Amino acid sequence: MRIGGQQIDEAMIARMQHTIDEHPGLLRTAVSRRICEKLEWRSRNGRLKEVNCRTALLKLQRAGALRLPEAKPFGGRRRARSSVEEIQPEAVMRRRLRDLQPVKLIRIVSADSEASRVWNDLMDRYHYLGAGPLCGAQLRYLIHSAAHGWLGKLSFSAGAWNVKARDCWIGWSAEVREQNLQQVVCNSRFLIVPQLKVPLLVETFIEQQRFAGTCYRAANFIEVGRTQGRGRQDRSHLGGSSVKRVFVYPPAQTGPPAAVRRGTQRSAQPGVRRPARVGPGPRRRIDSLSTLR
Repeated sequence: MRIGGQQIDEAMIARMQHTIDEHPGLLRTAVSRRICEKLEWRSRNGRLKEVNCRTALLKLQRAGALRLPEAKPFGGRRRARSSVEEIQPEAVMRRRLRDLQPVKLIRIVSADSEASRVWNDLMDRYHYLGAGPLCGAQLRYLIHSAAHGWLGKLSFSAGAWNVKARDCWIGWSAEVREQNLQQVVCNSRFLIVPQLKVPLLVETFIEQQRFAGTCYRAANFIEVGRTQGRGRQDRSHLGGSSVKRVFVYPPAQTGPPAAVRRGTQRSAQPGVRRPARVGPGPRRRIDSLSTLR
């Protein structure tokens, strides 16, 4: 039998059952930890594979292959999740990025911490998937502004064991996937609180001798011109750097935002077609720039 990439035979099941019977008063979490230690179930970073072990134990119990101690009632303080909270349009605030500074990323180091409770609560209130559970190894973060409090949250967790589209794209076999799955990381949650809007214009530069920018075009980036081959550190106008294509991704519009225009709007560079505006409505104000490298 193979569960979660772990081959389990009758001898191994017997050792599991012996460990369970030796410690009848232990909780299932403690049982899984002892079994991992005895069987040397560790991930490549040396940590015990406790979540995988508990999954295997449950499947073996359901198959009638072993007996687990009774599960204890959950004594946590997580409230039952209701529907995702809706935010009325008039409650949404538009702020400039500089007005939110300082902004910091806070790593959640304990499931029992206040930060963890905040993360769970905000995910349950505003994310359609809720707080979880997340699978396998995981990292969770809160995004905090000194001026406006909690701005958002995100998490990374273990890659899914079997995803046909991903596995076909990588081109690995089941054996190679088992050996290298720890190199796949899932961005399992990302949330910006819906009460806040911070418009940003995203820009990136493409080495035109090497790349065509196809992925950016597919993601609706707009090519607006080319650099002069100077580079951002060329204050003496000496040149010598490669010419790059300039792509931008404006928020909810296809023209240059009002706050970044200076004086009369320049025409498009030769050879670059200016995209037509899509849809009616006024242009939206934008006050910040963010660069992707």
